[in-house]
Amino acid sequence: MNSSNEKIPVVVIGAGEHGKRHARLLRQIPAAEVMGIYDQRLERAQEIAGELGVRAFQSLDEALDAARAASVVIPTSDHAAVAGRALEHGLDVLVEKPITRTLEEADHLIQLAERSGRILQVGHVERFNPGVIAARAVTRHPLFLEVHRLGVFSPRSLDVDVVFDLMIHDLDLALWLVPAPVAEVRAVGLAVLSDKVDIANARVEFKNGAVANFTASRVSTEKVRKFRFFQPHEYISIDFSRRDALLLSVDRQSATPRINFRKLEAPPREPLQAELESFIECVRTRRPPLVGGAEARAALALAVTVMTCIQEHAARVHLSEIGPAGHRDEG
Repeated sequence: MNSSNEKIPVVVIGAGEHGKRHARLLRQIPAAEVMGIYDQRLERAQEIAGELGVRAFQSLDEALDAARAASVVIPTSDHAAVAGRALEHGLDVLVEKPITRTLEEADHLIQLAERSGRILQVGHVERFNPGVIAARAVTRHPLFLEVHRLGVFSPRSLDVDVVFDLMIHDLDLALWLVPAPVAEVRAVGLAVLSDKVDIANARVEFKNGAVANFTASRVSTEKVRKFRFFQPHEYISIDFSRRDALLLSVDRQSATPRINFRKLEAPPREPLQAELESFIECVRTRRPPLVGGAEARAALALAVTVMTCIQEHAARVHLSEIGPAGHRDEG
């Protein structure tokens, strides 16, 4: 275990916009020391490194040699190879979601982390949203979940299905909140403005009888990030954008039942900052991460099942444009 005042040397792999955010926020964490940034596009890495006052590494091995932890923010198709090299190099790793492109790759990464005794954390950042934290504290027995994650179209999403880009956040949260295995999945999706699935709806039934409806879209006219669930005598509503949660319950003590509205309190935190701080703390203390390989694999497995159902539905209604599942560039 590290001493309490020892800084953890960390590198950022990937110099896209999200990688830049990781590097900037890591520099604000007292327990972390950002050794530098690496990207195959050296000029881009040098540009970001210059802005942040850190080093731009010439090679991946040079970056891995300089640190004890790595934040991997690169195309999902490269997660298995690059995160795997970092684990083999003896580094603890935070890799963006989804964990990998395939379940086989996820299993390989998980086994590497276990064999090497390294931390493997996956960037399901919504678990660190203050609204989610507040809602989970009062979660008892959710039986119906209704989720909408809608956004306007962006060219950055042209090469990924919306299930892996957006819906996977909420699939992970549902698996976290409902203490039962998945029993059945039904789903439909359409390619609207790209050749990937741009809008999707999934209905997931759990073995304890809970049912969850998920809608994810990147062809909406407004941005909506809402997660609502119902349990006996209570309704909890999470707004991811506002980072808050509201609990509605019935006051049965008075002669006439009344609806009580209670805002659920949670410390105001920027979710990505909280996620990175949690990663550094896991590296320092060796405690398991909130979202490790097993949790991330479960979310990926459910997303793969949803996509399989979408493709089967497309075949039944002769939608030939729904092709193989795709993943986003930066995770």
